[in-house]
Amino acid sequence: MFKFLEIIGVVAFAMSGSLTGMHKKLDLFGVFVIALATSFGGGTLRDVLMGEKVFWLKTENLIYIYVAVLGYLLAIFFHKKLEYFRISLFLFDTIGLGLYTLVGLEKGLVFGLNPVICVALGTITACFGGVTRDILCAEVPNLFKQEIYATICVAGGIVFFGLKKINMDNDMVYLTTSLFIISVRLLAVKYKWQIKALKIDE
Repeated sequence: MFKFLEIIGVVAFAMSGSLTGMHKKLDLFGVFVIALATSFGGGTLRDVLMGEKVFWLKTENLIYIYVAVLGYLLAIFFHKKLEYFRISLFLFDTIGLGLYTLVGLEKGLVFGLNPVICVALGTITACFGGVTRDILCAEVPNLFKQEIYATICVAGGIVFFGLKKINMDNDMVYLTTSLFIISVRLLAVKYKWQIKALKIDE
């Protein structure tokens, strides 16, 4: 279940990056770069912080590059079917957010890290691919807007460890946590839940 969700996350973020690149009218190579940056940006930062060899550089992990290329190609060939770029981008970004949080959480657990650090790694893995994508495309990253974004990943991490605490089956923990994050973000956007912006009085 975890491996399956991880692969779906890579495809979702690759499509999110590709759609953003096409919306910005980049050429095929530019779109490809944005797709890879979105798929691997968060995981790369996570591995660098942990002092690990970056995951997609390992020979045994070439599958992730193939899957990211698949997401890129799907977005290129079927973008006309995705009639509303912004809606499609949002959906794929939300799916990636939910699934990549799990990847970071699990990575922290494998290394026996404290749950607080695991939640931080989950948030970094989920958010910083999108941050990289938005910066490269000259957009203000969602992470820095009033929209609830990273907070959802933190909440998902708390749900994850709560379910682990009651000894729920691992597959159900993965599925429930990812659905929680995806559902909360959909609701947050639908009902315009926001974090109040800080303003300096002039």
